[in-house]
Amino acid sequence: MTKVLVAYGSTRGSTREIAEWVGRALTGQGVEVEVRSAAEVRDVGAYDAVVLGGAVYFGRWHRHARALVRRCARQLAERPVWLFSSGPLQRIDREVAPPAGAERARRRVGARESVVFGGCLRPDARGFPAATMARTVAGDFRDPGRVESWARDIACELKAT
Repeated sequence: MTKVLVAYGSTRGSTREIAEWVGRALTGQGVEVEVRSAAEVRDVGAYDAVVLGGAVYFGRWHRHARALVRRCARQLAERPVWLFSSGPLQRIDREVAPPAGAERARRRVGARESVVFGGCLRPDARGFPAATMARTVAGDFRDPGRVESWARDIACELKAT
């Protein structure tokens, strides 16, 4: 059985939730999955493939996702990798260019794909600037169906190899 790590860099939890959706969809397709914070991952050698996601704040891919790529670049380059970004506070119904950090990661490890999903900012967000932004652009712009469809495509690709 294929074992996949789904790792995420998230500050407020919505990117973690997307990673969990990916994990559930992969599990539903018969893939063994472990969902973990990118900050905790020191080695990806035990996994056959990796899905790595990062929240996007002010155009920057989450620091924990970037750090995981730096720590494990050689291992990541030796296995199938998919990347996702979560952050635009708008519905995503077309291709959106990933942030520069995710694009650099894709090139560095030869990731098969890098997609962007809508983000989430809750109205009760705390801290500056999130609380200020939440006054005008709060909302959940994630699309669980799109995330799950993407994860099922990954499972199909894994089964084909």
